Amino acid sequence: MNHILADALASEPKNEINFEIGDTVRVFYKIVESGKERIQTYEGIVIAIGNKDHSKTFTVRRISYDIGVERIFPLHSPRISKIELIRKGKVRRAKLYYLRSKTGKAGRIKERKGGQAIVSKEKKRQDDKAKAAAAAVVTETPAAT
Repeated sequence: MNHILADALASEPKNEINFEIGDTVRVFYKIVESGKERIQTYEGIVIAIGNKDHSKTFTVRRISYDIGVERIFPLHSPRISKIELIRKGKVRRAKLYYLRSKTGKAGRIKERKGGQAIVSKEKKRQDDKAKAAAAAVVTETPAAT
């Protein structure tokens, strides 16, 4: 039964995992309020990635008004419209739960060497992908006569 489910899920469009633990990301996710849908951003440090095949999740932590807030996002959720990489972090652990007890300067993560180059390359790749998708949509729509 699992291979049938895996085949069905393989055909659906998925978000790519273009980040690692310790990276700062901006997640654009859709919120439905009173029948209207809008996109809200959530920016923070990725402190954990749960690798369970199609139910892969990642935890993003940020400080909001001096209080640490963590949010777990399912990677392949249709509510996530885009995941944007902001900074590459230099870490040596798989889970960064120790950041929960750190505040201020002690809770910061150093940036990886060449991190800005990686981020700019990733943004360029995402922009090219978005332009190609927009061009494909334009060519598929029939011309109005």
